[in-house]
Amino acid sequence: MRDWNLRERCAKEPPDDGLSRTRPEPMKASFRLLTTRRFLPLFATQFLGAFNDNLFKQAMILIATYQIYSNARAEATFSAIATGLFILPFFLLSALSGQLADSTDKARIVRLVKTAEIAIMLLGAGALFAGSVPLMLAAVLAMGIHSTFFGPIKYALLPQHLEADEVLGGTGLVEASTYCAILSGTILAGKIDAHVTAILAIVVAVAGWFTARGIPPAPPMGAHKKLDWHIIRSSIRLIASTMHIPRLFLAICSISFFWMIGAILIIQFPPLVKNVFTADKEVASVFLAIFSVGVAIGSILINRLLGGRVSARYASGSVAAMALFIILMGISAENWTPAPTGTYFTLSDFLTHPGAPLASLSLLGIAITGGMFVVPLYAFLTTTVEIEQTARTVAANNIVNSGAMVLGAAIAGILTQIGFSIVGTLMSVSVLCLLAAALAWKLDCACRDHERELIHVDMD
Repeated sequence: MRDWNLRERCAKEPPDDGLSRTRPEPMKASFRLLTTRRFLPLFATQFLGAFNDNLFKQAMILIATYQIYSNARAEATFSAIATGLFILPFFLLSALSGQLADSTDKARIVRLVKTAEIAIMLLGAGALFAGSVPLMLAAVLAMGIHSTFFGPIKYALLPQHLEADEVLGGTGLVEASTYCAILSGTILAGKIDAHVTAILAIVVAVAGWFTARGIPPAPPMGAHKKLDWHIIRSSIRLIASTMHIPRLFLAICSISFFWMIGAILIIQFPPLVKNVFTADKEVASVFLAIFSVGVAIGSILINRLLGGRVSARYASGSVAAMALFIILMGISAENWTPAPTGTYFTLSDFLTHPGAPLASLSLLGIAITGGMFVVPLYAFLTTTVEIEQTARTVAANNIVNSGAMVLGAAIAGILTQIGFSIVGTLMSVSVLCLLAAALAWKLDCACRDHERELIHVDMD
């Protein structure tokens, strides 16, 4: 079995598999994974799932923002509730999902989860046809449960099917494709009718079920352990057993800050576009699409900079730059000239607006630096622990992340209720970026210290 210890993870050079002395250039090697059965079916399955999630969620948000509600406070509140319902299962069920993923064939679980997705999208389609807010929220909750069980498996499969020096590239491709799926889903939701969206969601769910059948078997790597069905107790035990490793603790906290920031931004984007930039729903979709493209670019760029090595070297600088771009976005919004009362800018109007270049570039900068920040940290999670513990580690991360996202949604809701403007809430996020930068810097220092200790031991 490959060596999965911490020494290998913090080493300067990628591990040698003993098979070749000449390795392909990291980016080319990453894209070659798309030709292999050990990666392509998982890649396609998670892409289709992410596309479907975001197609439905964006369609729901646009219906609520532009058709059901008529003021910024109600729109932000609905967005916060929907976000909270989607995240809740991660907080309650991640420990159970991690146990299942580490004790059962992961490929089999993926197929079961994708079967459930078909039923969930049937419910979601009914909600879109009826225009029912309660049914929409019920479908969002079900989607959260679906993602809770798929998330740990998605990341745990990578170190099981890929070589050690392929994990960062594979993680980057998964993250990039996820945000490309978000891009596709969000743009399409703004362009097609809700009824067409409902039918398409069912079709894509069925396609995901077919691609999942091609994922190679991934049996549990360690001894089977009895499942703890007490979700609160198992969650506490899982976090306690994971967070005692200092580098892992810092990585999870850093990722959690990112998702807290992301939750606040995503909640603010639709009302920001409608009420500050005074643009229509197509612009709202394009806004989220630009964000998705930026994260995908950042995911690929950081893999290029790190040359396939798992490292937090650029994390603190990336999230500090993210704070700067958020401030620029706030400045752009404050100086925006709105559309005439009672009208909205179309996409062409928005793109020709004098303030559009700064707003668009700021948004793209936020997303690129965010992708550069978070992707290496996810790779760090899956390669810092023994391979049989990866799903539980990702599950523990999901619990903490979900708590941070709920906190972010609560912060956004509270700031809205006490009178903060959308722009004021946006600007406050830059403070969280600086806190995340401090954590990432500590993580990088901890890994460098560990590396020096290993070199000293080897010299002795």
